[in-house]
Amino acid sequence: MDGHQQRKALTAAERALDSLASGEPQSARRAAARAVELDQIGAFSALEEAVAAAAAALEAGNTVDDAAWEAVAEAVGPGPLAAKVEQLRS
Repeated sequence: MDGHQQRKALTAAERALDSLASGEPQSARRAAARAVELDQIGAFSALEEAVAAAAAALEAGNTVDDAAWEAVAEAVGPGPLAAKVEQLRS
């Protein structure tokens, strides 16, 4: 496993979260896809789908609701990104 590549996956996942919070659905989708692509341990295997659902809400002119944020939180798992999701959704 390449630790540098896994760190890039983490950074891409964080970028996806920031993009959702900023109301940028296309950027969020791209970053989530990149995170999945770089992920070597399966930590972000569900992130792309969760971000896509949240991005769809933004594209429809809505905000990301609690259920979508919860799905994103589950997709990133426990750790620093889960804390970031909690921060962004409040």
